[in-house]
Amino acid sequence: MIISANWQVPAHVKAYCSTRQQGYSAAPYDSLNLGTHVGDDPQTVAKNRAALKKHVDLPAEPQWLEQTHSTCACDLDTACEPGSYDASYSCEKNTVCAVLTADCLPLLVCDAQGTQVAAIHAGWRGLLGGVIENTLNQAQFQPANTRVWLGPAISAQAFEVGAEVKEAFIQHQPVHKNAFITGKDKAHFYADLYLLAKQRLHDWGMDLAHISGGDYCTYQQKDLFFSYRRDGQTGRIASLIYLS
Repeated sequence: MIISANWQVPAHVKAYCSTRQQGYSAAPYDSLNLGTHVGDDPQTVAKNRAALKKHVDLPAEPQWLEQTHSTCACDLDTACEPGSYDASYSCEKNTVCAVLTADCLPLLVCDAQGTQVAAIHAGWRGLLGGVIENTLNQAQFQPANTRVWLGPAISAQAFEVGAEVKEAFIQHQPVHKNAFITGKDKAHFYADLYLLAKQRLHDWGMDLAHISGGDYCTYQQKDLFFSYRRDGQTGRIASLIYLS
């Protein structure tokens, strides 16, 4: 049901990612679907969320967001304005930051001392728009003191995009050219979300040695993860982080 983040952070920083296994939803959401917006039965989703909370022994209900591929981040320690957010952060104990994904890249973040955490949802639109940098700057993380775990996302071998996506990234930063390889024809390219995120974090000032994860492919590992690109109508996994 759960993957623990593999990174060097203080023990009281708890970081997990769910899989699609050991839940209650029927196909095509089988079985641990945690998204309420994908067409699954709401009562079943609630049952899945309760099972996750019990399995991980979460101290509180995760702070679920209305995600829209924006670049907005919510400070969970204050009263966020109503609306959509694709990231959240907190300095308070037992406040569970969470993002839902099914190919997009989840990033879990903390500082080296374990006094602050954040969860970020980054598809290519969010990456291009700056959701990572916006969140880290808004939360006042410092590059030298920040640690990041890249959760399960679609890999470069499976994520084909149009030439306009490649060009948009290169216009922002020429080094992004290295994150694209030619696809089935000259008008399509395979995009590496993991590398794009690392490039953005490095440009922000992070040492690449402080970035962990990036070991999974939601598209190829069908037994573990939901994939919108592979299946269309499907469920969502959750990436969670909090201070215990």
